[in-house]
Amino acid sequence: MTADFQDWARSRQVRIENSLQTLLPAANVAPERLHDAMRYTVLGGGKRVRPLLAFAAGELNGADEERVTIAAAAVELIHAYSLVHDDLPCMDNDVLRRGKPTCHVEYGEAIALLAGDSLQSLAFQLLAENCLADNAQIQLQMIKRLAYASGSRGMAGGQAVDLASVGKMLSLPELEFMHIHKTGALIRAAVMLGASCGSRLSENQLMSLDHFAKCMGLAFQVVDDLLDAEATTATLGKTAGKDAENNKPTYVSILGAAQARELAEALRRDAYQSLEAFGVMAERLRQVTDFIIQREF
Repeated sequence: MTADFQDWARSRQVRIENSLQTLLPAANVAPERLHDAMRYTVLGGGKRVRPLLAFAAGELNGADEERVTIAAAAVELIHAYSLVHDDLPCMDNDVLRRGKPTCHVEYGEAIALLAGDSLQSLAFQLLAENCLADNAQIQLQMIKRLAYASGSRGMAGGQAVDLASVGKMLSLPELEFMHIHKTGALIRAAVMLGASCGSRLSENQLMSLDHFAKCMGLAFQVVDDLLDAEATTATLGKTAGKDAENNKPTYVSILGAAQARELAEALRRDAYQSLEAFGVMAERLRQVTDFIIQREF
């Protein structure tokens, strides 16, 4: 990563962190324990990859950064809620997230469940109460896109497939289907919501951008599977080796580590190709692509 990108990424990570600090209910507002759990879950950790993608997509077509910040915060709240629920004993039953005890370990299962529910609701509140696009129809499409990406035909549906796949050997297309929904849908939403905050793109440009985002969603998961198999718990901030322990199908278990790395590189090339028509305006998206492929946590 270049120093320029590191500075850009750090400034956007600080920006989204500060915004989330403000947008989340204060911990001293009733019901205090629920609000404290929401803040515990969201603040002070995470790579903020989805907000980075939203900011980079916004730069591609001159979006107002204040607007992108709200859109990025909404996506990050959905992501945080999904982590709270994924960690629950009825799901992945994990005790460590972002280097600290998971929400249900710290606050109990009932508050964790409610915290996740509340983060999801707050995400849509942000999209509805702020002006994020010059055209009301575009803003309605943004709300619809995030709802679709979060629900049974997106992230939640992918998680259902994941739960049903434990102990099974999936084919590569089946694994791809699962992760297009479980991981990819929200990453695609981050890119498209960020872009929607700027000037209107043509249908061809939207298709190219969505294909880029699809590649990034899959690439993120391939790298995630590699890290789960090879990195340490201290590096990841969550329990390493959990997929193998739970007998879950992954890109590593199906392809092996070497071929999984080759797939990640192939997805990077495909993503780059999707951005060719945008020229230098897509440079930040290319840099975030490299960050996703090369990350070590």
